[in-house]
Amino acid sequence: MNKRTRFVILLAVLALCFVFLLPSIKWYGFTPANVKDNAVKSLENIRDTAQKNAREDVAEIIKTEDFAASVDKLIDAYSKNKDVSVEEVDADLSWVKEVAAKRYSNSGKSVPSDMNVKAILSVYPKTDGKDLLVKDMNDYRAVLVSEKEAGYRKLYLDAKKNNQNSVKLGLDLAGGTNIIIKADLDAAESEFNVGDNKIDSSTFRKNAMEQVLDNLKNGIDRFGLSEPVVRQMGDDRIYMEVPGEEAANDVRAVILGKGMLNFRLVNNEATTKFMNYYDTHGFDSGTFDADGNLVEAAKALIPEGHELLGHYVKDAYGIDVREERIKDGKYIGCPYFVVESKPALEGNYITGAKIGAADMTGQPTVDFTLDSDGGKIFKAFTGAHINEPMALVSDGRIKFVANINSEIENNVRVTGFSYDDCLVMQKVLQSAWLNVPLEIESQEKISASLADDAKKLGLQAIIFGLFAVMVFMLVYYKGAGFNAVVAQVLNLYIMFSVLSAFNLTLSLSSIAGMILTIGMAVDANVVIFERIKEELYLGKSRAAAIAAGFDNAFWAIMDSNITTFIAAIFLSQLGTGAIQGFAISLAVGVVSSVFTALFVSRLMFDFNTEVIHHKNVSISWRVK
Repeated sequence: MNKRTRFVILLAVLALCFVFLLPSIKWYGFTPANVKDNAVKSLENIRDTAQKNAREDVAEIIKTEDFAASVDKLIDAYSKNKDVSVEEVDADLSWVKEVAAKRYSNSGKSVPSDMNVKAILSVYPKTDGKDLLVKDMNDYRAVLVSEKEAGYRKLYLDAKKNNQNSVKLGLDLAGGTNIIIKADLDAAESEFNVGDNKIDSSTFRKNAMEQVLDNLKNGIDRFGLSEPVVRQMGDDRIYMEVPGEEAANDVRAVILGKGMLNFRLVNNEATTKFMNYYDTHGFDSGTFDADGNLVEAAKALIPEGHELLGHYVKDAYGIDVREERIKDGKYIGCPYFVVESKPALEGNYITGAKIGAADMTGQPTVDFTLDSDGGKIFKAFTGAHINEPMALVSDGRIKFVANINSEIENNVRVTGFSYDDCLVMQKVLQSAWLNVPLEIESQEKISASLADDAKKLGLQAIIFGLFAVMVFMLVYYKGAGFNAVVAQVLNLYIMFSVLSAFNLTLSLSSIAGMILTIGMAVDANVVIFERIKEELYLGKSRAAAIAAGFDNAFWAIMDSNITTFIAAIFLSQLGTGAIQGFAISLAVGVVSSVFTALFVSRLMFDFNTEVIHHKNVSISWRVK
C-alpha cells in the first residue's frame, strides 16, 4: 500500500471519528450552561420551559394586555392627526405595523412604505374594523408565541440529541442514583401460560425484557427525571443510572408502578352531547371545577355505567397530550370520549402485535393476535357492535379510537392510521400482555461533590500520564519520539470518538483503562523504535532500517495486543459496573493504539523519508 492510499485512509478515519465526536464537541464545547440545564430534563419540562420562554419573549414585544384599548388609542390619534406615526402614539404599539402589513398582504394590496396610523386603519373596514384589528392582534400574538416556542423547542431538543449521542459521564463522575432491578420472568411466564399461548419461552423472555426497558424509560421521562441510562444486564436484570441525588424516590415509584390496557365501547350519542356542552361552556369552570372534576351539569350527561376519558396524542415534543378541539378556528379533534366503564376486553388476552400492510392499498396496519379465550370474547363483542367505535385505553388514557367493521376473532387488523401512529399502537399493544414483576436488588447514591472530586482527579491522571509519556519519548527517542507523541494524541482522539459513537459511559474505571492504554500504546512504539535502532546499528539505510524495524516488530505487537483484547472482551461480557467500564475502554484503546503505532507512525516515517528526503533517523542519542 503506497503512501497516498495510506494517507487517504488516515484522513477518512479521522473524518469519521470527527463525525462521531461532533455531538460531544457541540455538547461539551459549544452548548451554553442554561441550554444544558434544560436539555437534560424530561420532555415535559422542556415543553414547559420552551412555552414559558416564548411567552416571556412575546411579552417583551407586546407590552399591552388590552388590545381593544390600544385600538381605541390609535383611532383617537387618527381623529386628531391622520399621518401621526404609531411610535408617537405609543412606542409599545410599534409591533402593530406587522399586523397591518399581514392584512395588506392577505388582501392582495401593496404594503405602504410609511406604515403610520392612517395606513394601519385604512386596511380595515369602517364597520367592524375595530373588532377585526383586535382579532388580528390576538392572532399575531398567538403566531409569535408559536414561532418563538418552535425556536426554543428546536434549541433544546437539538441539544438533547447531542447529549444523547455524546460521551456520557458515569455516576462516579456526575453523581446520581445507581439501581439494579431484577425482572421475575419465571413468574411472568407462569401467569401468561407460555406453552398454552403458543409462544416459546425464549421469545416471551426477549419480548418481555424489551417492553420492560421501554416502559421504564417512558415512565422515568414522565416523572421529569434527567437523562436516565437504562440498559439490560444479563438475561433478567436491568441496570439504571439516573443523574441527581434526589431522584431515588421517583425512580422507585416508576419501577413499582403498573399500567393497564383494555378495549372499551365508545358511546357515540353521549360523546356528542358532552362535546356540544363542552363547546358551549369551555374547559374551565363551565365543564370542570378547580380540581379537574366534572361539574354537576356536565356529569349529568354521562350515562350510568359509563365514564369520561381523555383522548391523547403525541405532540411536537413526543409527549402524550390531550387532543386539541379547535385550532386556527377549526374543529380538528375530539379531546374526550364517553366509554363504557366495563372493558370489553382486557389486554392480557393479547399474545403479540406487529406492523403490517393492507393487501390492496399497502397502507400500514397493526396486526395483533388473541389467545383462544380472548378470541371468543372479542368475537361476541365485535359481532354485536359492528359499525360502532371502540377505544384502546392505556393507563386510563384513550390512545386510539377505531371503527368495528366486522366480526373479529383471534387475528385483529387495525387500519386507517399513519405509520407513526401504528408504531405507537404496536408498542401499546405489546405492553398489554406483559405483566413482569420487578424488584429492586440494589440501590446506591453518589453525591455530586464526590463526583466532582473524582472528575478532577481522573482528568489530572490522564493529563499528567500523557504529559510524562510524551516528555520521556521526546527526550529518549528525539525526533522519532515526536511520531510517538502524535500517535498518542490521535489514540486518545480515536478512543473518545468510539465512546461517543456507541454512546458509552465514561467512568473512573474507563479512565483507568485509558491510562493503561497510554502505556500500552507507547510500549508498541518503544518496540518499533528499538527494532529500528538495531537495524541502524547493522549499517542499514534509513528506509531499510524503518521497513525492517516495523516488519520485525509487527507480530510482537500484534501478539501482545490480541491477547489483551481477548481478555478485555471477556471482562466486558462477564463483568459488571466498574469492571465492564474498564474492559470496554481497554478494548477500544487496544485497537486504536495498534492502528496509530503501526499505521500512523509508519506513515510519518515514510513521509519524512520519501517526501522531505531525510537521510538519517533521529531516534537515539547514540545513533547518528
